[in-house]
Amino acid sequence: MSDPELSYSRLTHLPERPIQRLQRPFIAFTHIESASGIVLLACTAIALIAANSSYAEAYAAFWNQELRFVIADFVLAYPLWYWVNDGLMPIFFFVIGLEIKRELVVGELSDPKKMVLPVAAALGGVVVPVAIYLAFQYGKEGQHGWAVPMATDIAFVVGCLSLLGKRIPHGVTVLMLSLAIVDDLAAVLVIALFYTESIKVTWLTGALVGLVVVAAMNRLGVRRVGLYLVVGTLVWLCTLKSGVHPTIAGVALGLMTPAIPWLVGPKFMGFLNHTHDTLKQPETTLAKAQLMVADLAFASREAVSPLSRIERALHPWTAFVIMPIFALANAGVPIEVENIGAPVAVAVATGLFVGKAAGIFAASWLAVKAGWASRPEGVTWPVLIGAAFLGGIGFTMALFIASLGLSDDLLVAAKIGVIMGSFCSAVIGMVILVTVTKKS
Repeated sequence: MSDPELSYSRLTHLPERPIQRLQRPFIAFTHIESASGIVLLACTAIALIAANSSYAEAYAAFWNQELRFVIADFVLAYPLWYWVNDGLMPIFFFVIGLEIKRELVVGELSDPKKMVLPVAAALGGVVVPVAIYLAFQYGKEGQHGWAVPMATDIAFVVGCLSLLGKRIPHGVTVLMLSLAIVDDLAAVLVIALFYTESIKVTWLTGALVGLVVVAAMNRLGVRRVGLYLVVGTLVWLCTLKSGVHPTIAGVALGLMTPAIPWLVGPKFMGFLNHTHDTLKQPETTLAKAQLMVADLAFASREAVSPLSRIERALHPWTAFVIMPIFALANAGVPIEVENIGAPVAVAVATGLFVGKAAGIFAASWLAVKAGWASRPEGVTWPVLIGAAFLGGIGFTMALFIASLGLSDDLLVAAKIGVIMGSFCSAVIGMVILVTVTKKS
């Protein structure tokens, strides 16, 4: 290693690769908070236009075509829309599991004082819409869709807030993000408890064994993502065949992902300094240098928690691929006058537009007045009212729950109700926030 050609030079930064310059505009776009909402809105519009055009039958036929996966005598054969809802959406729910874990460990929900307000607001935003829906549909054929208006679509909410720019206090965004996490957790529990079909014990046992294997791999320090992908896929398959909705497997795997780095800051810096000092020594052989560089690559990767790495890697895929595909597969409903006035559509729309706003604001007001919580800085009561209306945008999760609880004409009516309720909530919420905030 004494050869002068192998001497080390100091680099303050890595040289930029040409591909990075090509990727930069795309990466910048995916980091704009409102961008995913815009893409989701565009795909929703495409689905609605297609379903109400001369191409409606062809569009429906495309999503109803069967896609088969065959290995020897084992066959998975489902319509394309089913693969989207039960194949792609578990990845979306896996990311939700990661977000819940992050918030509980290092985020807003890790501080008991800070978590009271979003938890109270989320619970109010769940209970009141469900109560309103059941007031319309209890004892009727649409009763099983009671959970449809309970969820908030954070992609659209953040998109609306981002469009208003700096005039919106930062505390509003933090509150709505935290609220949505609790909201999603409630939706996951509801899906697991109330929208699960008859359970096949053998397959469910296989899924549980897979989760135990994941836990053991975590304890043993296994860090190869490929191994987790294989086990995770088996957990998904067993859950799918068990009768429990596979999105539950996605959330469970997300919650099991380590949120703490293998090498925390001081340990990583100590190893980095040791590697630097060793590589500078003339007696260090090339073989030893290569081993140390390999260890350094591992250490640099493990200085960031698996949760952070995976969430960062998957978020663009869920926001810009999975959710838009879901919208294309599920938002294409024929808009007819009789469907707009259908009882289920009215119940869903009222639950989202009236119930979410009333529930979020009332629960927040009670929590603050009781002294259990305080409003974030800059979040006045009028601003909170506007944010509460935005909470009525329930698109993605609401459509998903509707597909689990309803079918045929009832499902069509519920989807129309979701679209109407979400649209009205977005418009009124934006108008209120523009009116009560000052442009900075």
